[in-house]
Amino acid sequence: MADPGTTTHRPTVGGDRLRRLGIDTGAEHVVYLHHASPICRSEGLGAHARVQLQVGERRLLATLAIVHGELLAPDEAGLSESAWSALQPQPHEHVVIAHPASVESLACVRAKIYGQTLDDAQLHGIVRDIVEHRYSHLELAAFITACSGDHLGTGEVIALTRAMVDTGTRLRWPQPTVVDKHCIGGLAGNRTTPIVVAIVTALGLVMPKTSSRAITSPAGTADTMAMLAPVELDLARMRHTVERCGGCIVWGGAMNLAPADDVLIRVERALDVDSIGQLVASVLSKKIAAGSTHVVIDVPVGPTAKIRSDSEASDLKRLLEEVAAAFGLQLRVLLSDGREPIGRGIGPALEAHDVLAVLQNHADAPADLRTRALQIAAAVLELGGVASALGAGAVAAECLDSGRAWVQFQAICTAQGGLRVPGSAPWQQPVLAPRDGVVAAIDNRRLSRVAKLAGAPSAPLAGLTLQAHGRDRVSTGQPLFTVHAQSPGELAYAMEYVARHPAIVTLEDAP
Repeated sequence: MADPGTTTHRPTVGGDRLRRLGIDTGAEHVVYLHHASPICRSEGLGAHARVQLQVGERRLLATLAIVHGELLAPDEAGLSESAWSALQPQPHEHVVIAHPASVESLACVRAKIYGQTLDDAQLHGIVRDIVEHRYSHLELAAFITACSGDHLGTGEVIALTRAMVDTGTRLRWPQPTVVDKHCIGGLAGNRTTPIVVAIVTALGLVMPKTSSRAITSPAGTADTMAMLAPVELDLARMRHTVERCGGCIVWGGAMNLAPADDVLIRVERALDVDSIGQLVASVLSKKIAAGSTHVVIDVPVGPTAKIRSDSEASDLKRLLEEVAAAFGLQLRVLLSDGREPIGRGIGPALEAHDVLAVLQNHADAPADLRTRALQIAAAVLELGGVASALGAGAVAAECLDSGRAWVQFQAICTAQGGLRVPGSAPWQQPVLAPRDGVVAAIDNRRLSRVAKLAGAPSAPLAGLTLQAHGRDRVSTGQPLFTVHAQSPGELAYAMEYVARHPAIVTLEDAP
């Protein structure tokens, strides 16, 4: 049987009839054909079919969308932005559109759906095809759903982690000890990473921190750091920064570290599905690929955090430790209080202001963010062999209090391209306490939702500032939090949500 990717006897679309439609479909490649296209008729193609596109020697798989109306002529093909960027067709080139070869690893996905345990080779095949964009979003959703809950055994999580590392770039560093930290998430604010990196690198450890942008939160570490310095560094600039300063805080998306994880995360976000097994593979594959040898994982536990109970936290801790051990990774898991946000700001610029306040030792810096950052820094210093368990906290605090951490952070920002000053949103509106009382609870998820409706993280100045924390006494009309937006429409959108959810901050009678 002929290779379905060959050009023999295949209908083609000439370069002058291949159109860039300017449609952003995210990471999914899409090709658009008129319903009367001869390609559709000759190949028997319908909407949502997976097709192979070939321009010269460049190939990719795409999802077919059928156009009715005048957007395209029958002899034209339109490409989404991602497909156009991947193929980069020239005016003289033709595109061949045909059925793709079958994706063999989908049989393993179907086996997992029916409860079978997958081995290393099967999971490696799935991950390889994901990285090569051979799965549609529907097929990715099937794989994610099949692995959700507790459907991945420890051996499968180890195999999935290994496959995710092996199918991307793996960084190597000359130092025998390379430290890192990660927060499982689910807690608004909590932007400890820039502070921790500044402290531990000022004290001599190597910490090349690659961070993500927001997945389901109003800001990821990379979003916040981007308000303070460039984060989209290539590998050469990243290495230069680490050689010069001992550390960096950059966006990991440019490094091709465990790239399957980035693909899976986009679909997990749409599904709002996040299983422990996939979470562990996601976190640890990134750390291993980044060349880390010693890692501290912060696991906030609270009723509206990602990890909601002590039993769930214990299960996660055990799995993290078992998978890390399989790769020789030294790991420390910290179970922390996740009942309410850490810091005042929620959103890229607002969290950046908190980071600067702590690093610069401002009198009004958020005490909870300072405390949490020092706890994590102390754990990293102890794990990295710089300080003892009894002395690590004092060592970290002295580095921050003396200004050494702030000097080091400025040096890192300079090496990455220059320190920036975050701005402020032009539209702000406080949410006031409806009565006297004591703050009994704060809903992390709904508070984050408010910040996202206000525009964060795509509008980097948007979000909110929290002005009341747990057990604070408040009076009628006192601000509980203030919503920040870059447009009046987004502010109104967020405030409408607040009006429909009055229990974002729950008050109880004062004793």
